[in-house]
Amino acid sequence: MTTDTPADPNAKFTPRVFSGIQPSGNLTLGNYLGALKRFAEKQDEGVETIYCLVDLHAITVWQEPEALKRQTREAAAAFIASGVDPARSILFNQSQVSAHAEMAWLLNCVARIGWMYRMTQFKDKTQGKNAENSSLGLLAYPSLMAADILTYHATMVPVGEDQKQHLELTRDIAAKFNHDYGVDFFPAPEPLIEGTATRVMSLKDGSKKMSKSDPSDASRINLTDDADTIAKKFRKAVTDPAPLPESLEGLEGRAEARNLVNIYAALAGRTAADVIAEFGGQGWGVFKPALADLAVAKLEPISTEMARLMNDPAEIDRTLTQGAGKARAIAQPILEQALDIMGMVRG
Repeated sequence: MTTDTPADPNAKFTPRVFSGIQPSGNLTLGNYLGALKRFAEKQDEGVETIYCLVDLHAITVWQEPEALKRQTREAAAAFIASGVDPARSILFNQSQVSAHAEMAWLLNCVARIGWMYRMTQFKDKTQGKNAENSSLGLLAYPSLMAADILTYHATMVPVGEDQKQHLELTRDIAAKFNHDYGVDFFPAPEPLIEGTATRVMSLKDGSKKMSKSDPSDASRINLTDDADTIAKKFRKAVTDPAPLPESLEGLEGRAEARNLVNIYAALAGRTAADVIAEFGGQGWGVFKPALADLAVAKLEPISTEMARLMNDPAEIDRTLTQGAGKARAIAQPILEQALDIMGMVRG
């Protein structure tokens, strides 16, 4: 007796990766290991890659306009300096492609309000505050994220663990649209969660994610940090007094130790087990300098190239505008089909 393998629901769609990052401040080592490094690697895997600076998402909370422009260019520089090639990938900022906002409205009318209120990110951002004073955009943020993905019929989305809920919502919205209109129009995008350090933690508290919004600059490695700053931050990173364990099991309950081991492994392209095999039993006086040297070797070229790119903002703007044109060529026909499916009269 044989069992038929279920058909791949995304088989009819072009294999396509989409992901985005908010340009709302300094990008960090966490952004590099959890996103940018992986984005560059995807270019070698034979799929279309579309990467977006999601400036429409950024304004769900107040942004100083000139700062947002600068941060958008800086984020673009970080993508390019990290290996994302605008000749091989589509790189653009979201607000230049109006299909994102138009598709978001269509999907707002498919998604349910209750779905939005269940999103943990909304709860986190309004914790201790009056949620009714938050922007409507903050509540509808996940629907815009769904539109970002579905406007390109993306089949794969690199996400961190903290974004899995949003991708599940995207799949739910796609499924509801397809069911409501009796079509097989939107794919069910799959999450890509891979690598040793998909979730890089704070250098000051191993229980918290490394964040560009943390009040302490010492908690993170910024991609704009110079070599001396990177080395100093790793030397001062919080650890417990015990040496590195002889096995991975020995990292249980040692959040800061595990974080530094994972960072070393991800930067070196090795496994955490490899790192423990090399450094197990040794003290932090040995491991931290080794980690600092490795981080400087990997990150200093990125910060140097970012600084060079930022010296020519007009060239960054041209790159983003060219990318937006390529993105628009994919997005507009898909938007037009969605409008037609929903009964809009099209000229």
